[in-house]
Amino acid sequence: MTSFTLSKFLAFMLHSKLIHPKNIVVVGGSDNIHSPGGRVLKNLIDHQFKGELFAVNPKQEKVQGIISYKDINDIPEVDLAIIAISAKFVLETVKVLTQQKNTKGFIIFSAGFSEKDENGEKLENEIVELIEEAGGSLLGPNNIGLINKHYTGVFTTPIPKLDEKGVDFVSGSGATAVFIIEAAQSMGLTFSSIYTVGNSAQIGVEEILEYLDHSFEKGISSKVKLLYIESIKNPLKFLKHTASLIQKGCKIAAIKAGSSEAGNRAASSHTGAIANSDVFVDTLFQKAGIIRCYGRNELISVAGILLQKESKGKNIAIITHAGGPAVMLTDVLSKNGLKIPHLEGKDSEALLEQLFDGSSVSNPIDFLATGTAQQLVNIIEFCENSCPEIDAMAVIFGSPGLRSVDDVYEVLDEKIRTSKKPIYAILPSVVNVKKQIREFIKKGNIAFNDEVLFGNALAKVYNHTPVSNKAKDPDSKLSKKIRKLIDALPNGYMSTEPAVTLLEYAGVKFATPYNVNNEAELNNVSKSLSYPVVLKVEGPLHKSDVGGVILNVSTEEELYDSFHKLMQIEGAVSVIIQPMINGTELFIGAKKETNYPHVILCGLGGIFVEVLKDISAAMIPLSDEDALKMINDLKAYPILKGVRGQSGINIKLFSEAILSISNLLSLVPEIAELDINPLMATESDLTAVDVRIRLEK
Repeated sequence: MTSFTLSKFLAFMLHSKLIHPKNIVVVGGSDNIHSPGGRVLKNLIDHQFKGELFAVNPKQEKVQGIISYKDINDIPEVDLAIIAISAKFVLETVKVLTQQKNTKGFIIFSAGFSEKDENGEKLENEIVELIEEAGGSLLGPNNIGLINKHYTGVFTTPIPKLDEKGVDFVSGSGATAVFIIEAAQSMGLTFSSIYTVGNSAQIGVEEILEYLDHSFEKGISSKVKLLYIESIKNPLKFLKHTASLIQKGCKIAAIKAGSSEAGNRAASSHTGAIANSDVFVDTLFQKAGIIRCYGRNELISVAGILLQKESKGKNIAIITHAGGPAVMLTDVLSKNGLKIPHLEGKDSEALLEQLFDGSSVSNPIDFLATGTAQQLVNIIEFCENSCPEIDAMAVIFGSPGLRSVDDVYEVLDEKIRTSKKPIYAILPSVVNVKKQIREFIKKGNIAFNDEVLFGNALAKVYNHTPVSNKAKDPDSKLSKKIRKLIDALPNGYMSTEPAVTLLEYAGVKFATPYNVNNEAELNNVSKSLSYPVVLKVEGPLHKSDVGGVILNVSTEEELYDSFHKLMQIEGAVSVIIQPMINGTELFIGAKKETNYPHVILCGLGGIFVEVLKDISAAMIPLSDEDALKMINDLKAYPILKGVRGQSGINIKLFSEAILSISNLLSLVPEIAELDINPLMATESDLTAVDVRIRLEK
């Protein structure tokens, strides 16, 4: 590795000696292969680590035939240390390795650190400090290690056979990684590398992605990445490198665990109530272009699809000798927007003549339980060469146990490799043809065993939206005006006047508000009003909940009565008077959470926001296409567009308002929550009539 490449590796924390060590010491290595130290040593030996291996064991001079030192001080200089000893001894061991042995790579299996208690966290931080002072890299603690083409540094089994064209897999959980590897192997999924980050004391999922991004070589590196994530400490870094990998041609599928609504802090606005942690994860994944999964089997099914040829469209031929699974697959694909085109014509009739009586070729193509290998050849070639409307094939083939079906699996293997269209093999007979499926997988094929799980995964892949276009930068002149306004304001909810000014600076039209504190001010304001008007109480958080909104006030007498009524509400400080505007009620909101970028939400407004929860969400910054997609994704979109003779709204103005808020949030990261509810929309106009903005500087 050149000095330039080495410095590049060091810049993003994964030291070259962690990735490609010339020698490794296992601290806690033993002959007991049922212990982490013993098993990792066995794995390194069995999988032929090409460098030097050492062990540290106070009781033995040789461990599994490898030289063992009784004291860490006695070992030679070493690139990588794999540590499998009690947590209380790790700090001193790391001190010796960093300060005396020039060790730069560390994998710590030991548990009992930040995942345990405050003392464990303190110890973990001291270890990280030592390693960072030495310019080294730490994976763990509390992990199972890593596997790459250079060494097998894990203490678990099974060890998958590595394939450069397999998936790169990064997991926040060692146990989950094992379960995923086991299930993946049973379906034929292969791996290029496996990283487990444990407590992510120094290296987390983001840093592994950074390494995979910077080290990516087109035509050589794996193009499919799988992630099991328990925490995202640096969302911007995560977003940068996942988006970069996807732009380089990679596909990424991920599970993010621990993002349910339970545990979210109480929200004080519509936006806060809707935008829970899961919304931030969803929009982050959408922004990057990641396919989100919710279970291990779904994740590996998606990966199995991503590793195969890409389809040019969503039209699927279902080929089967079992009617029930074909019906279930047809249902799940159809419900998810994929097409099962009806096949007919002379070519279909010619195919039918080659099949047994009772077969069907209309799609699904059912060639019965007695169907032969040659019939499968004929069907696949028909779909390949005579059906331009077919983009991909799903073959469901098991065995009723009547005869050997080895020849069918040979046909499938050959056609999967040679067909220009993707062919997915769904092989449900895991008992009757267990041996044949095993041989099919050994040849490098993927075997799905459940048609519904496969169908949902296929729909998820085919319906996945690519990364959006780049957003435009906000106007710099606008930035100065807005910054001047924001810098003069305190934390907390903005009062109406500066909030309205801020929106108008951003480009959102607002219905002229008059803020009235007493009857004398009302006397002055009433002279310039045009009826009807609306009165809203200022002070209570949710006006509607306390009867704090009075609509269609049409006379001066009603005006005074309504003002006095609202001022008697507990917490009232003033009353806002605005012209009464009619139209469809819309909503735009935004929220900031920890170190994530803002999320923008839109939907129907008024009380429907929380009742119907028909909301679209996206992470800033937004492009024109992003804003329009948010509106198009609403279930209420047909209503907004206009349906059954009813007028719709001006979609362009709504989209522009969403973009204006995106630009505002880019300029004012201090906005913690924003609610514009409602905006009144017609075919020709869009006007905001109420706003709440909370600053958190």
